[in-house]
Amino acid sequence: MKYSIAIHGGAGTISRRRFTPDKQIAYYQVLAQAIKTAENLLANGGTALAAVEAAVIILEDCPLFNAGKGAVFTNEGKHEMDASIMTGHDLQAGAIAFVHGVRNPIRLARAVMEQSEHVFLCGTGAEQFARKVGLPFEPESYFFTQDRYTQLLKAQKEDTIQLDHSENDSPKNDPLDKKHGTVGAVALDSYGNVAAATSTGGLTNKKFGRIGDSSIIGAGTYANNLSCAVSCTGYGEFYIRGVVAYDVSCLMEYKGLSLDDACQVVINDKQVKMGSDGGLIAIDGQGNVCLSYNSEGMYRAYKRHNSPLFVAVFDEELHID
Repeated sequence: MKYSIAIHGGAGTISRRRFTPDKQIAYYQVLAQAIKTAENLLANGGTALAAVEAAVIILEDCPLFNAGKGAVFTNEGKHEMDASIMTGHDLQAGAIAFVHGVRNPIRLARAVMEQSEHVFLCGTGAEQFARKVGLPFEPESYFFTQDRYTQLLKAQKEDTIQLDHSENDSPKNDPLDKKHGTVGAVALDSYGNVAAATSTGGLTNKKFGRIGDSSIIGAGTYANNLSCAVSCTGYGEFYIRGVVAYDVSCLMEYKGLSLDDACQVVINDKQVKMGSDGGLIAIDGQGNVCLSYNSEGMYRAYKRHNSPLFVAVFDEELHID
């Protein structure tokens, strides 16, 4: 039985000096838990769709990552969450944006795909649909973390927006010296199908109903059995303009590039030329995995059916039996 699962928890100029041993262990444990949960599903005949949803739910429930419980604050001191999910065998997809209070946004994205006539719902309409299908909501206090609130206060003082995870050591006017945060998963199941899922809390101090790439099919998430499944993390405006997830798929399907070559072209050539940093995870129909990033680090992990668990943040690798 062949299967593969990969996940990410965000990319960016992650501060090495603040990445203490205790912090490293905490991140590695959650990444490993998400992989092992998804792998257990795949090893027992579960679908790629079920695996990516299960992995993302674990990351959404962890305050370390900018999704679900760990979502960052908007300028108004609220949490606006985006997510999307897609299956490669039938190109079905579901996406939600600008959602408040939903405990697991990725579950809502799947519900949109499977229980509605639509692909993309947002705002109060998406929340109404979540209640209709019986998904759990949480109060604002559930999503509060002191680290995120401190980030908000700093961003408000500097009148900037911030992505998650990195340390702001560069000039204030550098829009890319911010903190990247998103979570995602891609999987191949024993039936030969791929799927992808992405979830985020967006930008700290974001205004005006801003929506990034994580909820946009083709930009932050894409899956097609003819090519690959992709989940992205980075500065969303660039990923939308580059249609990054679909671009990887197109290079494979129409130009015949390998998974690794397609990812390298998109992340380390096209996105770099646009001035963007970040990364993506991708998986193809043979179970090949690519964890590509052009930033200092990316929270990432993967497991194939016949290989040890891989977990990493920077260039150093850690294989766990």
